[in-house]
Amino acid sequence: MSTLLLVTLLLPLVGGGVVAALPTGRQALAKQLTLGISLVVLVLTLVLAVRFDPGGERFQYTSSYSWIESFGVSFALGVDGIAVVLIALIGVLVPIVVAASWNEEPPGKRSMQVFFAWLLVLETMMIGVFAATDIFLFYVFFEVMLVPMYFLIGSFGGPRRQYAAVKFFLYSLFGGLIMLASVIGLYVVSNNQLGQGTFAFADLLALEIDSTTQRWLFLGFFIAFAIKAPLVPFHTWLPDAGAEAPIGGSVLLVGVLDKVGTFGFLRYCLPLFPDASKFFAPLALVLSVVGIIYGALLAMWQSDMKRLVAYTSIAHFGFIGLGVFAFTSQAGTGAVLYMVNHGISTGALFLIVGMLINRGGSRLIGDYGGMAKLTPVLGGAFLIAGLSLLALPGTNSFVSEFLVLIGSYATQPAFAIVATAGIILAALYILLMYQRTMHGPVNPRLKG
Repeated sequence: MSTLLLVTLLLPLVGGGVVAALPTGRQALAKQLTLGISLVVLVLTLVLAVRFDPGGERFQYTSSYSWIESFGVSFALGVDGIAVVLIALIGVLVPIVVAASWNEEPPGKRSMQVFFAWLLVLETMMIGVFAATDIFLFYVFFEVMLVPMYFLIGSFGGPRRQYAAVKFFLYSLFGGLIMLASVIGLYVVSNNQLGQGTFAFADLLALEIDSTTQRWLFLGFFIAFAIKAPLVPFHTWLPDAGAEAPIGGSVLLVGVLDKVGTFGFLRYCLPLFPDASKFFAPLALVLSVVGIIYGALLAMWQSDMKRLVAYTSIAHFGFIGLGVFAFTSQAGTGAVLYMVNHGISTGALFLIVGMLINRGGSRLIGDYGGMAKLTPVLGGAFLIAGLSLLALPGTNSFVSEFLVLIGSYATQPAFAIVATAGIILAALYILLMYQRTMHGPVNPRLKG
């Protein structure tokens, strides 16, 4: 039994409590504590990743503690190769978000001390959802994760923050309740087959579930994860939440929280319900490819920079869905790499957009122009992040997108061919936004 993962999980939660308990007005100390704690967590997540043995047990750094014994629920943790990489991504992004939010002015009379406390709580919940090996514990983290993000959006976001926060919360809560029905269904099936109900993931993998039951249970998980991912038509909460959240919230929302959906497909849907996964794969592939084209087309018509970046995520999650449900090793590997690279590239682009907004005071693309002349470093960073997002050869996203398309072409050539149109559209919406904000004459309102 290892306690390293448990310490990594609990440290931000304890830190969030300490930051929240600081006397009012100690915002400087709150920032310093949050940054320090997030850096320690970063080191711990990197240690987890470096010491992970790809040739060893599937789940490593495992620990298990009795929780609700009468229902077979345990506080069980462990990480596989996918989870350990996503947890490391959390460790990298959170300190960057803290630094990016250092001088942010909250709306009204709200305190950034509260913002940083919620941020640390959110970090624990994000780590927990990837580290849980008890499916009921996973559900708890999946749902409780909504609370800190709800307050980050609703209290520290843009003009329509309350609407966006409520919409985000209701969509996610609805998906979670549907998933709960399937979680309970798995418990009932395990009780019938094993003589004792369990939520342990390893035990659930050993169940022999008939095809009809698999399909019903699969749908509960699939809908919840499709909302979280988000796949079309479950996506409508993301543009509002991504646009209205504070920049740090947007980075974590699109960079990490959305990955819970695609992670759920890989961790739970495919191994627990293999027959149902094959049965519903055509539907999932259609939704994924529609999302690639639909998200890209809507991104092209956005005048709001943050909404544009949010819509690009809908398109990119379509590529991840394509990789997951193509059922080839290449496409699956590409989907996992895509999750990580998308978190890095989109997170970087959101941070750059946030810097532009802080400089220009507007989210509208039309209010900018010639920014590369005023801030050449920012212009260069924008270009690199944009090229990475459209998977230009040589950037971090190229390998993942290439693997998804090559792998999916082997089994789903029609879907792969249609998906390639998304690459062309991505070049259009990224380069158009870059050109309109960074080149041309300098907007007079930006001078000085």
